Amino acid sequence: MTDSQTDRSGRSLSRRTFLAATSTAGALAVAGCTENTDNGGNDRVVVTGSSTVHPVSDRMAEDFMAENDNVNVTTDPTGTGGGFSNNFCPGDSDINGASRRIQDAEEQDCSDNGVEPIQFQIGADALTVAVHNDSPVDCVSYDELAQLWMQDGAETWAEVNSDWPDEEIERFGPATTSGTFDWFNENVIGDAGSHIEQYENTENDNELIQGISTTENAIGYFGYAYYRENEDDLKALEIRESEDGECTAPDLDAAQSGEYPMARPLYIYASQESLQRDVVYDFVEYYLEQASTDTVTDVGYVPASEDQVESNLEKLENAVN
Repeated sequence: MTDSQTDRSGRSLSRRTFLAATSTAGALAVAGCTENTDNGGNDRVVVTGSSTVHPVSDRMAEDFMAENDNVNVTTDPTGTGGGFSNNFCPGDSDINGASRRIQDAEEQDCSDNGVEPIQFQIGADALTVAVHNDSPVDCVSYDELAQLWMQDGAETWAEVNSDWPDEEIERFGPATTSGTFDWFNENVIGDAGSHIEQYENTENDNELIQGISTTENAIGYFGYAYYRENEDDLKALEIRESEDGECTAPDLDAAQSGEYPMARPLYIYASQESLQRDVVYDFVEYYLEQASTDTVTDVGYVPASEDQVESNLEKLENAVN
């Protein structure tokens, strides 16, 4: 850790109470509809967004609250898109987790509401495709995945590969408000078509795990952290980007090196207006500093690099100057 990081991490809530006291009235005006305190009078930070990023945000919130009395950080896995449209851009949350970059329409929506999103990359994911444990399928290509998941695509596994079962494909996936859905649709299906509409969908990744693990001929996709917590209950498929490519299993090392084709960055977006509130600034600062530690690895994602942390902290400082 550099000297500048040490200086920043040494700044506590108690050392910044003067700014908090003098800016409360202004923060009420600029923070949209976000409530600055909970029913118990605690300083409040509201985090919404990606169900993939949620386990990291939840862990950061727990650790931060353990070190700071009278602070309440709430986290809600609304999905990336759902969080932007329903919470963050209207000014009802301070931070939005995202498993993809914010879209132009979302940025415009935020701007229309006077919300300026500040992007921070906090790690990376090995997006995982999984099947029932008894499935004979071990590896799939992007093209095969597109056939399995696109509208008017294959109805049975055998239609994609004659060595696979002549059984109907049972699909479990994220809702259309999910950044994971958006990433998969753009990067895997791409120009081949559009994502199938008829499938079991939810923002609750644990429900996806439950569905795949108990349904023969099932397939689904979600963040790697959820697979790692349940790896005995279902089988992760190896992925190859092309038909003649090498099959690579999802894991953190392969995602970090770029060897795994479905590695993707993870983000949080903080409202520039909310960052003027001391408690939000301090929580985001803590989050960014911890993003390169075992906290992220323990959850099941690739941590941010030291260079990313330093860049993030500089961006954070600039956001309030």
